[in-house]
Amino acid sequence: MARIPAVNRNNIDQHLVDIFDLLDPDFEGIGTGPMSILKHSPEMARRATPLFEYVRNESSVPIKMRELAMLTTARAMDCPYIWNRHVSIARNTGIDNELLDALREGNPLPKMSREEALIINYCSELLNTKRVRSDTFEEALTFLGRRGLVELNTLIGFYTMLAFNANAVELDLPDDMTEIPLP
Repeated sequence: MARIPAVNRNNIDQHLVDIFDLLDPDFEGIGTGPMSILKHSPEMARRATPLFEYVRNESSVPIKMRELAMLTTARAMDCPYIWNRHVSIARNTGIDNELLDALREGNPLPKMSREEALIINYCSELLNTKRVRSDTFEEALTFLGRRGLVELNTLIGFYTMLAFNANAVELDLPDDMTEIPLP
């Protein structure tokens, strides 16, 4: 059970109910996922939702690379909820099961495409050292362009924020979970 109850219009400050009611409960992630935690601060959730939608679904970063970045971030942050939510999506984008299993277990990574290796290295460097080596940066810039690189950085930061919230409140994994959880 999460450390704080699920938010609803009856357990928030009454002066924020109008903003709370503007948040779409059916919007992906805002109902039960880490975005739902932000609804405890309705104004913050209202402001964060468009950025969430953009980095997750509309960014110029290819979907396969976005999902790999989300999973690399989830793994670096030891966030079981984000991992569970995105691993099946990643499989559907064509990321190999062997790579996903190794990433989950923290094992040496198997052979992968140059682009996959780049995304994992870039995310790992940024998350683990708070910096990116010049050669990694230049390769990512060549692959994604300036716009894509900035969007990748923002995706990593946004999912780090979501992981902080999910981990802090110990967000419950879904009951119908089919994926192997993070160790």
